[in-house]
Amino acid sequence: MAAATTGTAVTTFPTDTQILVTREFDAPRHLVWRAWTTPELVKRWWSGRRGEVTLAEIDLRVGGRWRYVMVANGGFEVGFHGEYREIVPEERIVNTEVFEGMPDGDSEPALITTVFTEQDGRTTLTMLTEVSSKEVRDMIVDTGMEGGMQESLDALEQVAIALG
Repeated sequence: MAAATTGTAVTTFPTDTQILVTREFDAPRHLVWRAWTTPELVKRWWSGRRGEVTLAEIDLRVGGRWRYVMVANGGFEVGFHGEYREIVPEERIVNTEVFEGMPDGDSEPALITTVFTEQDGRTTLTMLTEVSSKEVRDMIVDTGMEGGMQESLDALEQVAIALG
């Protein structure tokens, strides 16, 4: 029987403009992929314990767009959106990401490469975020993104396990 873990994502900084997150899930790749790419399932994990997802739109095709919005526990709305650049089903997604709270033109969209690999029924997810400068990278890290990301990925594992 699969057992969810908590707080096991590892964040590293390969270069001054990159954030690399690696986490293993006790679920097969096709279930993690399904939880990652299905709007109704994204609503169950994306906000972690920090609020409620009110919108999860996914047009999973090259050139397709995505948008996630949540109402945080403090009552404010947080939104992100982007475009899919590359999709290899159950293996890899490359997409842009824009935080909707940034002033217009303040920065280039982040480029995120998410890779799903499976070994012995367990999935390793690696998410490489590439940004335009060290300042942007540090600003993202300083938002507390790591704590929120840990919660989200913990919840993602729970959703993937439940699908089995």
